[in-house]
Amino acid sequence: MIIYLHGFRSGPQSWKARSLGARMAALGLADQLWCDQLPVSPCAAIALAEAQIARCSTAPTLVGSSLGGYYATYLANQHGCRAVLVNPAVLAPLSLSAYVGVQTHMYTGEPFELTEAHIAELRSLEVAQLAQPENYWLLAETGDEVLDYRHAVARYAGSRQTVLEGGDHSFTRWDAWLDEIIHFAGLLPTP
Repeated sequence: MIIYLHGFRSGPQSWKARSLGARMAALGLADQLWCDQLPVSPCAAIALAEAQIARCSTAPTLVGSSLGGYYATYLANQHGCRAVLVNPAVLAPLSLSAYVGVQTHMYTGEPFELTEAHIAELRSLEVAQLAQPENYWLLAETGDEVLDYRHAVARYAGSRQTVLEGGDHSFTRWDAWLDEIIHFAGLLPTP
């Protein structure tokens, strides 16, 4: 099972979520992907993901993009899961502090409010040290205009890292890595 955790202002309608879903469906694995809209509250988002983890008969693999990567790090550390982190928001409480106030959902256009209480919730989810660095795989592009990829490289030292020149925050080469992500999750045989 892959649990996909989207980024801030994003959702299951994102091109990364849809592309992963389409590839898994083409491989006959559509039922092995969970990707729901995450609540604005970080603690509520974690609770929703943990409820899905609890329903899995075997340990799922978490795939998190941006803020979803921050969540995936916390969840993988708590549950011993594997995690793929795509241009992760390593310093989420600091990065998102600038966005406190009314925001707009990228795909639905619906407004929502990010509050100081949400930033405090993010701080409560910070992982001081990775319990099992070998469980993590960082996918980063150096051209990320939103987050400094070097923070992620330092944060996931000792983990598998794929750092690609250029690109942007969306991780432009996503489609080229789908089969390897699905393989990392243990859902494809070794090539």
